[in-house]
Amino acid sequence: MIVITLTKVPNSLRGDLTKWYQEIQTGVYVGSVSARVRDALWERIMENIGRGEATMVYNAQNELGYQFKTTRKDRQVVDFDGIPLMMRLKEATGGVKHGFSDAAKFHRAKVMTRKPVKKSRVPENLAVVSLDLETTGLDAAKDEIISIGAVKRDPENQIVRFGRLIQIDQKIPVKISDLTGLTNVMLEKQGVSLAVGLQDLRDFILDAPVVGYNLRFDETFLTSGFRKVGQADLSTRMIDLMPLVKKVNRFLDSYRLETVLAEYGIINQHPHQALSDAEATFELASKLKENGTF
Repeated sequence: MIVITLTKVPNSLRGDLTKWYQEIQTGVYVGSVSARVRDALWERIMENIGRGEATMVYNAQNELGYQFKTTRKDRQVVDFDGIPLMMRLKEATGGVKHGFSDAAKFHRAKVMTRKPVKKSRVPENLAVVSLDLETTGLDAAKDEIISIGAVKRDPENQIVRFGRLIQIDQKIPVKISDLTGLTNVMLEKQGVSLAVGLQDLRDFILDAPVVGYNLRFDETFLTSGFRKVGQADLSTRMIDLMPLVKKVNRFLDSYRLETVLAEYGIINQHPHQALSDAEATFELASKLKENGTF
């Protein structure tokens, strides 16, 4: 179990955390992720906290059974014979991080409007494949791919769709079934093996660049999947749309896919279904390309 508290942080950071944690009260997030993901999220907090403060409590092998980190200037985490304690400081440490006031944001927004729009880094005539996966969880080391969705344009400029359900040995967690609508019975009757599904995906992609939203997550599961079945990893170019969106939409309340799609006027008919998410992502990529974002 991990608990994170945030105060006075940018709204975009709050929205970012909701991909992995549940916000049970304003600024209080609870979840259970791997140590690697936990540390990566803490680094993200440190990078985007602005003038706010954050404290994280997580499981640890010590006498208390937990450890904590904090960015508070009036507190310091100390170790007392193996027991973590939060020491109150007489004087706050650290300087003030500037540039997060409304005036500063407005100034940066004005500067951005004067900057020339970057030209597309992907040639107009180069096809891309949008990709999305549904999995049994967040840890690629122990969780499984259960659905693959992909979309591209063929040489006649027609939309082509790819979808596969993947058979697995483990039980799909109830919360994942509720989220995706997938069940073990559906995977058994309609699915294919992971090896077949990944090979079919490779044949669909060929050598086209792959785009996705928060693509690092999908890429990690693909790499793990290819290793499990003894296939070579994809060698095609991978383009994550999330950092591109963050660069041109700095003041969104959240960078969850549904929030971003709403910002661009894109309707996703079936959220958390791989093919539907891939279709929405393909449309997002098209709009970003039209705007000269990539």
